[in-house]
Formats: sequence, structure tokens, C-alpha cells
Amino acid sequence: MDLSYSKQDKAFRKQVRAWMKKNVPKKDKSLSTLAPDDPRRIERAKAWQRSLHRTGYVARGWPKEYGGQGDSDVMRQTIVNEELILARAPGLIGASGLTMLGPTLLQCGTEQQKQRYLPTVLTAEEIWCQGYSEPGSGSDLASLRTRAELVGDEFIINGQKVWTSGAQFSDWMFCLVRTDPDAPKHRGISYVLIDMKTPGITVRPLVQMTGDAGFNEVFFEDVRVPRDNLVGDLHQGWMVANATLFHERNMLGSTTRTQMMMHNLLRLARSHRRYGKPAAEDPVIRQKLAELLGRVEAMKYHSLRQLTDVIKGRRAGLGAMVNKLVGTELNHDICALALEIMNSYAPLKRGADRVIDNGVWQYEFMFTLGLIIGGGTSQIQKNIISERGLGMPKSG
Repeated sequence: MDLSYSKQDKAFRKQVRAWMKKNVPKKDKSLSTLAPDDPRRIERAKAWQRSLHRTGYVARGWPKEYGGQGDSDVMRQTIVNEELILARAPGLIGASGLTMLGPTLLQCGTEQQKQRYLPTVLTAEEIWCQGYSEPGSGSDLASLRTRAELVGDEFIINGQKVWTSGAQFSDWMFCLVRTDPDAPKHRGISYVLIDMKTPGITVRPLVQMTGDAGFNEVFFEDVRVPRDNLVGDLHQGWMVANATLFHERNMLGSTTRTQMMMHNLLRLARSHRRYGKPAAEDPVIRQKLAELLGRVEAMKYHSLRQLTDVIKGRRAGLGAMVNKLVGTELNHDICALALEIMNSYAPLKRGADRVIDNGVWQYEFMFTLGLIIGGGTSQIQKNIISERGLGMPKSG
């Protein structure tokens, strides 16, 4: 594992940091009251992604013929991603397309699909959502029942998806559908791209435990999708889906964000008083902070080991699942300790008088709990790691 940055890496980081300082949009509190699909919020978010793309800071590794930079230096994209978080830059509205669909199409898509979809993913001209989970088919994703019947050159789709983030403002969905109901559950699935403006699609927002309405139910009634929108082979969508899940698990387990949360927790412990002195001086809190710091450091070096593997062309194995499992639970535990430090102030929510840090810890406590469940629950990750990584027998 290489733990040092080259002179070129340091110079590039300095350049990126200077650009972020000048260009990261200032927070606009008026936007926080707008609905997720409000055109003003959407346009501001798209403008930010376009600005990053014009500067060459989005998906640097994608080939130039599809709108990318063709930069094979993985370290540079890693530096950009870290600086985005350190600058507290807004998230990218096209993240699902950039981090899940795009890499999947590069790996499994046809040449026509790459040319058609990848450039507009980069510029946020078209926003994508993920159509995986269904009522009764969350952790056991392969049991999904949304049916796609192939009639001539079209799929006719009927069924329902749920917990679909951003569906209310997305232009397209990458979706798993059952195309062979008689095959074993992992073999009768196909991966299709669906235009969200197609007749027969109904989107209904759901209120999450954070109070936001970012999730949705999506209903399909005789929705017609061209066969050309099939990614990979017919009935072989499970293999394509796993390519997407690999990228999603890496995204959910980002260690830079965890390091930022830990930094903010330490600041809170030093500034908030507990029993007449800073919480950081309370021996019980100090012990818990030390335990969390140890876990954050372990995750950081696990991430660096994976980065070294990518740079040297080695397969990361089950590392992405470890990222997702450990990273999401660690983020939630950091928020839990923040609430413990805040003590009687913890029940206050955003906007309340005397709320600490504008209620961000209360919000993140609920949001990070959702990430432990989304993208495959911790229990699912443990099962797969134990079976495929440790060689343990499958449960009966």
C-alpha cells in the first residue's frame, strides 16, 4: 500500500482546492424549503454539475468519445472527490447516473447506448433514478416481481418499484424486471432503461424518516419500452445489476465523508459543555471518541488499500461490501454519540430555538440509519462477505 502523494498529486490538489474556494456555490437557505422537484432547485443543482464538468472534474476517467476526460489517473478523481467533500460542496444531482449507471454502461452497455446516454449523464441534461427495490423485494432483491413481457420489439412492463430516490424529477430509470417467470429467480431478470415520460408510469412521493420526500413509489401499467433499451443479455440482468451494486456500495461507504463527520464530532465535543466542562473532558465521552477514531482510521487505510489495488490493476474483491457495511454503520454511530453529547438538546429539530448545529446531527442520525438499510442491509452484506470471502457455508 502506497501512503504518499507525488509532487504532481499535491500540485493538482492545490489547483482543485483553489477552484473550489472560488466556485462552490454559497448556501441558499431559501432552497431548503423547496420541494425536491421544484424547478428552481433542480436548475441550480444542474448548473453546479455543468460547472464541474466544464472544468473537467466529473468522471475524469470516462473515455473522451463519451464526454469524459480520458484520464486514467485514478488518484486525480479521488483528489477531486475528497476536495468536494472538504469544501462542503453541494451533492451532484446526477450522482446515480455518474456513479452507478455510467460505470455499468461502460462495462456492459452497447456502443449505441454509451454514445446515446453517457454524455447527458455527465452534463446532468438527463437525470437517472434506480428501479431495483419493490414491496416485499428489498433485501431479497432477486425475488422482484415487476413483469416485462417481450412482444415484438418492445417490452410491456407492469408492476411497482418503491424507495426510488429522485424519481419525481428523473428523466430516466435503470430498472430490473422479470422477463422469465419460470426460470430460477436469479436467471429470469433483465436490466432495461426506461424513459420516465413514457405513458403508464405514475410516481408517488413518500415521506422518509428524515421528514424529506426524496423517496417514491413508481407504478408501471402497460409501459412500452423498446428492446434496444436492454442492457446486457435477455434474462441475464442479475449480472448487470451486480455491476451497478458494486459501484453503489462504494458510493455509500465513502470514507472522506466519514472523516468529515468525525472532525465535526470532535469540534462538538470540545465546544459543548457536559456536567460543567467540555464534553471532550468527560472520561466516558473520551473513551467513546477514541473508539470511533480508531474505527475511522481503520476505514481510511482500508480505503487507501483499495485505491492502491485500483491503481495497480488488482481486483478489490469484497472490499466494496466492507466499505458499505462498515462505513454506513460507522457514520450512524458517530451521529449517535453526537446526540449523546448534546444530551437534553438532542430532541430539538432543525429550526427550533436553541437547536445545536442547526439540527444537522438529528437529521444525519435518521439519514445514516436509512443508508444502513439501502443498497443491501448490513445483514445481507455480512452474509455475502462470510460466504464468498470467508468460505462459510450458506444457511439452510
